[in-house]
Amino acid sequence: MNAKTIAVAVVALAVGIQFIPYGKDHTNPPVMSEPQWDSPRTQELFNRACADCHSHETKYPWYSNIAPVSWLVMHDIDEGREHFNVSMWGIQKKNEGDDAAKEVREGEMPMWFYTIPHPEARLSDSEKKELISGLEKTFGKEEEEGEEK
Repeated sequence: MNAKTIAVAVVALAVGIQFIPYGKDHTNPPVMSEPQWDSPRTQELFNRACADCHSHETKYPWYSNIAPVSWLVMHDIDEGREHFNVSMWGIQKKNEGDDAAKEVREGEMPMWFYTIPHPEARLSDSEKKELISGLEKTFGKEEEEGEEK
């Protein structure tokens, strides 16, 4: 195969995958129930750093319209909502709110690759401490091993 044939095949593939619908529906489900936030500040920090994947109030960026990036974005949103979704608080059976503060504390959330195109999600050390404290007050604290409830 020559370089021209390979280039045409790559372009055809890139165009063709744009017709795969997964990740293209940018409608948010309705907010069914929300937690009682401990403070407006916790909610503000959560909205900046977490809400796109952990609520039904996702703001879809322009690049979420282009496959295969759209697939990755949708996968992350689906996963985030499955584990922790403030728009289904008290309704969704599996809602790991008590794990949220730990994830932020350990640097697992927000995910590093999310903060690159979303600089507003990069929290300062003091903002992280505020968010962790607020998440624990709002959702409870995850039980450490050996701790009793």
